Amino acid sequence: MFRLSIQLRQALSKLTLPLLIGLACVVMLLGQADRRLAEQARVAVSDSVAPFYALLATPIEQLRGVGDQARSLVDVARQNERLRAENDRLRRWYDVALALAAENATLKANLHWMPEPTPSFVTARAVADASGIYARSVLLSVAPGRSLSKGMVAIDAAGLVGRVTEVGARSARVMLITDMTSRVPVTLEASHANAIVTGTNAAAPRLMDYPEEIRPEEGERVVTSSVAGAFPAGLPVGTVHYLGPNEAVVEPYAQLDHVTVLRLFDYGLSGIVPPEAPGHVSPERPGRIAPPSPIQSPSQAPHALLGTAPVGRG
Repeated sequence: MFRLSIQLRQALSKLTLPLLIGLACVVMLLGQADRRLAEQARVAVSDSVAPFYALLATPIEQLRGVGDQARSLVDVARQNERLRAENDRLRRWYDVALALAAENATLKANLHWMPEPTPSFVTARAVADASGIYARSVLLSVAPGRSLSKGMVAIDAAGLVGRVTEVGARSARVMLITDMTSRVPVTLEASHANAIVTGTNAAAPRLMDYPEEIRPEEGERVVTSSVAGAFPAGLPVGTVHYLGPNEAVVEPYAQLDHVTVLRLFDYGLSGIVPPEAPGHVSPERPGRIAPPSPIQSPSQAPHALLGTAPVGRG
């Protein structure tokens, strides 16, 4: 080995960068002067280093695979711990559910409770969401031969949508709860107060006619009431939201702006059926508005369901 002096090593270290720059310039000039020669040189260099890259690529890929497996094992261990914790919680809730089911069965037996019949339903797809006699309604395509009737309750995957107002051989029209003529008797779950959800042709219907001593809470859940026999009790409608002081609306659970598939339930209710058209003229007495259907009891608030209710609290 040659021993270089300190001064020579310092001089070489200073000349290294200029030499590399000069060599790069020479290579660039040669490439411009004879591109074919430069291309052949690049190909020769690539051919010479390709086997080394191939040899290095195999262990690198193996190392990456080992790293991925290690990360997968760590993720599996974490998921296993999380699933064990969830399983423990579910076991506790399962025990609670069994106890509540046994208690419920005992109470039903003591009260001689008779279960309500399971309602029949028809599934239909929305084909249009405009026109018709109502400002807010959807037209449904129904398979022929299905038994439909006016007053059937339309529900989507989230909550109440409306009621059937027109029935054909292959179609049905549903008036949405946001329509101006829609009136839905509801119950406030927290306060157990009765109220009326009134359509306004807007995205959120108004909450009206609740008791003066009751103030609905923001976010309170609203469900249907069985008043007047128009709807079964307990169907989810939406939540209370205040647009301003004493201006309560209900934000529907259902996706009323984009109705796709609905289920039409027949609960066998004999309540008020929606009118065929707003301002329908009776054939028996021309020029007069058709009278509303009779109500079995004065306490069933017929004015609220037919859309003739006086302006109430909201």
